[in-house]
Amino acid sequence: MRRGMGPWLLERRPDLLALQEVRASDEILYDTLNQGADPGWEWTGVHAEASGKGRAGVAVLGSAKPVATRDSLPDNGFGEQDGLGRWVEADYAVTGPGGAADLRTLTVISAYVFTGEAGTSRQPQKETFLAGMRTRLDELAAGGALVVLTGDLNVAHREEDLKNWKGNLGKAGFLPSERAWFDELFAAGWVDVVRRAAGDVPGPYSWWSWRGQAFDNDTGWRIDYQLTSPALAALVLATATDRAPSYAERWSDHAPVVVDYDLTLT
Repeated sequence: MRRGMGPWLLERRPDLLALQEVRASDEILYDTLNQGADPGWEWTGVHAEASGKGRAGVAVLGSAKPVATRDSLPDNGFGEQDGLGRWVEADYAVTGPGGAADLRTLTVISAYVFTGEAGTSRQPQKETFLAGMRTRLDELAAGGALVVLTGDLNVAHREEDLKNWKGNLGKAGFLPSERAWFDELFAAGWVDVVRRAAGDVPGPYSWWSWRGQAFDNDTGWRIDYQLTSPALAALVLATATDRAPSYAERWSDHAPVVVDYDLTLT
């Protein structure tokens, strides 16, 4: 917020906001966001804090209150109440294109996947978490449900998803096993709506290192996603990745991934 997230929020005015790496308490999160909000607007929602202070943390927020929330990933190998601060779900009542008679439930997930490190104990931890995610996503999408997985998944799926893909072969974030996780998810019907809209082009990247000339040279990674169930993919209206105009105007090393859906919060 100190770097300029507030003006972006006021300009974009998202109905729902998914955050990762919150690294703050509930009190700090809501006080910080609401101090810069429009009069009459109050952010509310669900925030899964990490058990370790200043680490991880994910949230799904909006002006409308969710009808149900879940603050951890069941059966992920770490215990249901894991305290990782890496997975949170919020259900919202929405109306579809049919208006008031088209009442539905939208499940929004904010996830922050482990970075991992090939050849160390950190990589099995990441892959255990990915396996737990896959199980849960299959459960949520059953029966034609509206579901969107948002967040920093710390994996570039395709060569088009990172500038220096040849230099990252064999490294965490671009390992064959990680990329296969995406392949299997898409084979099950899930949709990478930003890639579908962009086509077979480099990017749009969503993360650049703070170091060196990575941002200026657009040497980035596309590791932030909105992956939707098939039913929700049919309701996508537009997508955008809000890359900052310049290095000096960046307020994060990530760029927000924005998707408009043909839904209205109720």
